[in-house]
Amino acid sequence: METYLQKLASGEDLTSIEMKQAAELLFHESTTDSEIAAVLMGLSLKGETPEEIASLVEVLRDHALSFQKKFPGVMDNCGTGGDRSYSFNISSTSAFVIAGAGVPIAKHGNRSVSSKTGSADVLETLGVSLDFSADEVEELLAENGIAFLFAPHVHPNLKQIMKVRKELRIPTIFNLIGPLTNPVELETQMLGIYQRKGLHMMAKALHQLGRKRAIVVNGAGYMDEASLAGDNHIVLLDQGNITEFTLAPEEVGLTRYPLEAIRGGNVKDNARILMDVLHGEKGPYFETVLLNAGLAVFAHGKANSIQAGIDLARESILSGSALEKLNYLVAYSNQRKVG
Repeated sequence: METYLQKLASGEDLTSIEMKQAAELLFHESTTDSEIAAVLMGLSLKGETPEEIASLVEVLRDHALSFQKKFPGVMDNCGTGGDRSYSFNISSTSAFVIAGAGVPIAKHGNRSVSSKTGSADVLETLGVSLDFSADEVEELLAENGIAFLFAPHVHPNLKQIMKVRKELRIPTIFNLIGPLTNPVELETQMLGIYQRKGLHMMAKALHQLGRKRAIVVNGAGYMDEASLAGDNHIVLLDQGNITEFTLAPEEVGLTRYPLEAIRGGNVKDNARILMDVLHGEKGPYFETVLLNAGLAVFAHGKANSIQAGIDLARESILSGSALEKLNYLVAYSNQRKVG
């Protein structure tokens, strides 16, 4: 570890091989909390590279829950958190809409980061289990087209690293990589980040991780979701090619709303908002989900334009298909608890 710490202290980037070796040492029982903190601080102070991010993610996935089956076209739509917008659970609500539009989704998530309640909090309140086994996740993806993966459950070996990260109380590389560490092998992804300067870096990391297509978005107001408040800064990764553009809600037939219009509340409030959207209640929550789900469906490639993606997202909700995906997940969870 000393060799890598010296390089980081000198402001030098680690190669992919060096980063993988350093990451493996983070899991070693002989590695101290101080060494873990020094690695995280060293990376943060010099600035993380796409190679370092991708290499760390590959090691984390090697130590995560293992899946045997592959699901063609499966994606995730998890954001990094950290935007402190205290919005409702946009990506969780959007995940059911994406699945209802026919795109398989392995929804990776955790408890609260930047909203008052995280995806795990609100889904648990709605009756979704947080401890699905690998076999159950694979069954849900095959039968329902959506499964939820609770980050601490699928990454059981990260306790010491997470303890150090929490004690540091500053952003580290782990504030960037959460959405990348989904242990299901993804082909496409919708990723939200609150740091606009990181758009290209995260797109390059996604490419190194084997994503065929992906969208990385920094929303108006520096949200880690697409926002109706103004111009969204977006990077599209398509077969290794990276294109940057901006998107305003009016360009795709949506209404501009201030960030305050999509504030969430406690876990019960956010669960109610999620259900209201899936029941088709119009307003800023509904249109925010249309925008985010539409971008994800376009990122996947099922729609050939963002507008077409939004149209499929609207149909997913109004047809009841999105709600059916949630109801199946809740019923499955209840059945396993009884059994």
